[in-house]
Amino acid sequence: MNDSKKLSLEQEFNLRTFADQVGDLTSEEARGLSIELYRRMMLKDNLYEELLKDYWGISSVPLSA
Repeated sequence: MNDSKKLSLEQEFNLRTFADQVGDLTSEEARGLSIELYRRMMLKDNLYEELLKDYWGISSVPLSA
């Protein structure tokens, strides 16, 4: 496996800690957090798109279709 696709030891620990914490969530709490996670992923995508546009010196060409 490519090293860039592996998690660091610290990331593995954080993932395990997170998994332990979410194991006690109700279905309703899990749904709410899933929606919030998806929202934040979209915000991250928007930020990356804006950073790349700025880096490449473009402003009106959308990166996503």
